[in-house]
Amino acid sequence: MSAASPEPPPRRRRAAPRARQNMRRDAVARPIGAAGDGARSSPGRWDEVRTAALATPVSESPVDFWGRAALWSILLYYGWFYATLDVYRSQTKVSIFDYIVGMANLVFHEAGHIILIPLGSFMSTLGGSLFQVLIPVICLAAFLRQRNGFAASVMLWWAGQNLIDLAPYINDARAQRMQLLGGVTGRDVPGYHDWNNLLTRLGLLEYDQTLARASHFLGVVAIVLALAWGGVLLLRMHRERAL
Repeated sequence: MSAASPEPPPRRRRAAPRARQNMRRDAVARPIGAAGDGARSSPGRWDEVRTAALATPVSESPVDFWGRAALWSILLYYGWFYATLDVYRSQTKVSIFDYIVGMANLVFHEAGHIILIPLGSFMSTLGGSLFQVLIPVICLAAFLRQRNGFAASVMLWWAGQNLIDLAPYINDARAQRMQLLGGVTGRDVPGYHDWNNLLTRLGLLEYDQTLARASHFLGVVAIVLALAWGGVLLLRMHRERAL
């Protein structure tokens, strides 16, 4: 009597669309560094960051997608507006959007001066401009940790806008003609102009225009990268909605 042939292993079934969507949601929701289920090899830090940067939030509501698309369009318009400004302009508020962004920048600028007072006069003076760029970068890192790549791309855009916003201030270090907070200029109140103080102490005052152009250029690069990043995520979100 011959031995019974072994039963074939059960076939694995593909996950249902709803299950696949839930798995994507779980992957998006897990912060960087959080332990996964089961024993598996942990990816490198760069792989985690790349995965987080390309993570797309899963939502069945079209409002979420089109809301992000509308925000991206606004950032595209104003990104072009800021990129085409020059470093010799005065800081002016030309729209509600520009006014809101400018006021937010001003709040963090002044907060930077105060928060860094314990680190000395130089760091307190630098703190205003430093915080304008540092706060968006911190928010970017926080959104990446939560695997919200689109929100992180918006923070990169904001950091770039701040670099462009700082360029006229840096460019004015020698001339000190720009009207500052309080309606005065650096010439009216000696020692009031941050970048005149900073570049004078560093012995770089003659390079104010070069540094201003560099700040503007880096800001434009950041905005272009942010828009490309956000655009790629929107395309991925659109394709996932079509599944």
